[in-house]
Amino acid sequence: MKPRLSLTRIVEMNLGFLGLQFSFGLQQANMAPIYGYLGADEASLPLLWLAGPMTGLLVQPLIGALSDKTTSRLGRRTPYFLIGAVLCSLCLLAMPYSPTLWVAASLLWILDAANNVTMEPYRAYVGDRLSEDQRSTGFLIQSAFTGLAQTMSYLAPSLLVWWGMNKDAVDANGIPDITRIAFLVGAVLSLATILWSVVRVPELPLSPEELAAIRTEKMTLTGAVRDVVQAIRDMPPAMRQLGVAMLCQWYAMFAYWQFIAFALSRSLHGTADPASQGFRDAALTVGRIGAFYNAVAFLAALAMVLVTRRYGARMVHAVCLAASGLAMLAIPGTGSEAWLYGSMIGIGLGWASMMGNPYVMLTSVVPPAKFGIYMGIFNMFIVVPMMIESLTVPLVFHSLLGGDARHVLYVAGGLMFAGSIATLRVKTGTPLGQRPSGSSRPRSS
Repeated sequence: MKPRLSLTRIVEMNLGFLGLQFSFGLQQANMAPIYGYLGADEASLPLLWLAGPMTGLLVQPLIGALSDKTTSRLGRRTPYFLIGAVLCSLCLLAMPYSPTLWVAASLLWILDAANNVTMEPYRAYVGDRLSEDQRSTGFLIQSAFTGLAQTMSYLAPSLLVWWGMNKDAVDANGIPDITRIAFLVGAVLSLATILWSVVRVPELPLSPEELAAIRTEKMTLTGAVRDVVQAIRDMPPAMRQLGVAMLCQWYAMFAYWQFIAFALSRSLHGTADPASQGFRDAALTVGRIGAFYNAVAFLAALAMVLVTRRYGARMVHAVCLAASGLAMLAIPGTGSEAWLYGSMIGIGLGWASMMGNPYVMLTSVVPPAKFGIYMGIFNMFIVVPMMIESLTVPLVFHSLLGGDARHVLYVAGGLMFAGSIATLRVKTGTPLGQRPSGSSRPRSS
């Protein structure tokens, strides 16, 4: 029986997600503008964002499988946290000094690989460390930290302007000074918060039985690939059903991040020229409204700890995706920044649920001994939609969408509604390989 943790300890064990998601927030808010400053064409943006889904597809399932069978002195998951955090910090330091488009794109590949090395072992660590009745709290607090971290990362450039920095001060490559400082802050947070979590809430030691089971098969890359293939074959039906909803919601969210700056540049300032002051102002607007929707996500994730217990993760997730879809449909027709904040409430609800509730549903249907590998496979349900979006949008951007970023948001809104409907069709049940148990939940000591 796993020891129950206090709320304070659950918060501390998830603090590393603050740094990890600050890094992701910097990418979401700043990579499209950085690519624009360095001369990228709008239609090519999805291709330049392929780094995230490609590295996630290759890295996370293998890292998840390897971490399931790691028996180091530091634990199963901790070595991956630390390696990923160091690499992430180095890439964040270098990114805003990119002199050319290919350098920025290459650094994004390494940065995303580092984040992926950390991400799924971290989620598996939450599943390992918490008893079944505390996992929803753990994942939703993780979601809350996602909202808080991305609020901070989106708002960082605007805060620097409010503190007196010149928003139009740029280097020779056109990248603003405020962007470079924001990435420096992210580099520090990425490493510091991970270290705090692993020191304050270390992994539980493996039992002799668990160690013996892991050591019966030597940990190799070939073995990890074999385990991934076998786990995909044995995937629970509910996990397959959830994959349809994930396809819709992550295609939509990836498109939103890529095109929101260009869409608002048109709707608020009547321009799509990355060299214009209107575009730089739109990029700052993206930061402010992004900070707001992530603040909503932070508060919503905390509220969902109670709401999900009452109504279930499936129903709550479906409602939140519908709210996000409605918001995305409203954004292109909004002509002032003030009115955008209403739409950000819907985006925030959807984002909070996406980062928590699917994992609550997942851990209810997969065996605890394979949390790492199934968390890695589940990430394929995120990165494959991103890859599809990255490859399909350039094909239709001019022919079907009129070369207008606002039309991409209409597509994204419709897909969020489709994801809501697909979520309602998911049937969760007893975890794979687990028999129903009549035992009661462990009580607090």
